[in-house]
Amino acid sequence: MNVASPTNPDVVSTDPANPFAPSEAKPIEGPPIGFDDLGLDESILKSLRELKFQTPTPIQRELIPHALAGKDCLGQAKTGTGKTAAFAIPLIQLVQTGGGLQALVLVPTRELAVQVHEHFERLSKHHPVQAVVVYGGKEIQKNISALKRNPEIIVGTPGRVMDLMRRRLVDISHIRLAVLDEVDRMLDIGFREDIRRILKSIKGPHQTIFVSATIDPDIRALATTYMREPIELNVSRDSQLTVTGVDQAYVSVERHDKVASLVNWLRAETPKLALVFTNMKVTAMKLGMRLKKAGVNCMEIHGDLTQRRRDAVMKHFRASNVHVLVATDLAARGLDVPEISHVINYDIPEDPAVYVHRVGRTARAGAAGTAITFVGREEGKLLTGIEMLINKEVRHITPEWVVRTDMPADSRGAAAAPAAAPAAPAKNRLSDALHRDPALDSMGLQPVRRTLGSRFRTRRGR
Repeated sequence: MNVASPTNPDVVSTDPANPFAPSEAKPIEGPPIGFDDLGLDESILKSLRELKFQTPTPIQRELIPHALAGKDCLGQAKTGTGKTAAFAIPLIQLVQTGGGLQALVLVPTRELAVQVHEHFERLSKHHPVQAVVVYGGKEIQKNISALKRNPEIIVGTPGRVMDLMRRRLVDISHIRLAVLDEVDRMLDIGFREDIRRILKSIKGPHQTIFVSATIDPDIRALATTYMREPIELNVSRDSQLTVTGVDQAYVSVERHDKVASLVNWLRAETPKLALVFTNMKVTAMKLGMRLKKAGVNCMEIHGDLTQRRRDAVMKHFRASNVHVLVATDLAARGLDVPEISHVINYDIPEDPAVYVHRVGRTARAGAAGTAITFVGREEGKLLTGIEMLINKEVRHITPEWVVRTDMPADSRGAAAAPAAAPAAPAKNRLSDALHRDPALDSMGLQPVRRTLGSRFRTRRGR
């Protein structure tokens, strides 16, 4: 089945038996396509003009016409390229005002649910459509009150939607539109059973739209079981998965030197807003405590916080009341704070796809940003996996702020290079990094110390 793009007839599926086969795309010829060319209602166009939406992004240009035509779509695009608006705009136009619940948008996190709902509210400002948001961590009575407004669209997390369905407060059996945002996460093991139950509850004909920045073959195959003759719209194909505005680099630093190195970097760089990612909640909590003791204006966000606390943290971060947010991957999915200038992977992620979502929190909507990853001696394979996924080499840097103390032989039995100075006891490493020569302190720099540098680089299996 060959499916042509309505805005680019040269985009077709090359395998008649597989609508998910890689497409061959040629540059769109002729004048640039604007929102006026996509068949949108004037009420929506008015909202877009007020929001300064001038030209559709590639995913918006390709997905919106297909969605308006009633096609099932699987859209893949880089982070920060307008995927939310790509599905929100056609949903607003497709639902019938006063027709009851017609569309369900499922997202993996509470924070993303709030953000997506805000998109719907802004985009439907002049269009008579009601969208409500439901998610766990807050009193269900508030969700019930919102549902009494008889919305046409519900945005929610799977757990809370399932809860409302069990209580017979929401009936999705006759909805016409179902959207999964961050579909790779939504069809992962943790959400898969809830998603299956929710989608199987839809009894009549319906349209599905799945979007994400990363979609591997297994997730793609699973997605097809919920779709009808789906069209794949991969505007990331044959390109790097991360946006070009992100300056990506890594530093060689071992676990016991990471806190001191991070403190030095914060003093030297003074970022506008920095998002520091850890792999575990306990690491986020401990790192936040140590940064605060070092005088860093920071907060933490992770899954153990109450929803009220998480909302408060995000409010302070968005308002720039705090300049450093230590986060688990809870915040990597869909967090949209345009002022984030830096992303620090304090812990390198084990899943390369997580890296894509993390660094996508900066350089939003065409802005510039920086992503720095801390890589230990035994983590070279993880970095190589990331580079293979994003089709880009992450450059190695050896900045002055990196702390290096004596280390024993690595797991391969090679002796470590001698340190520039005797190592401080483990318990004093952070103290040593903070109590420095006053002249250097005035510059915000740590005395130059040796990094792992090229010695680490040769061990990455390149």
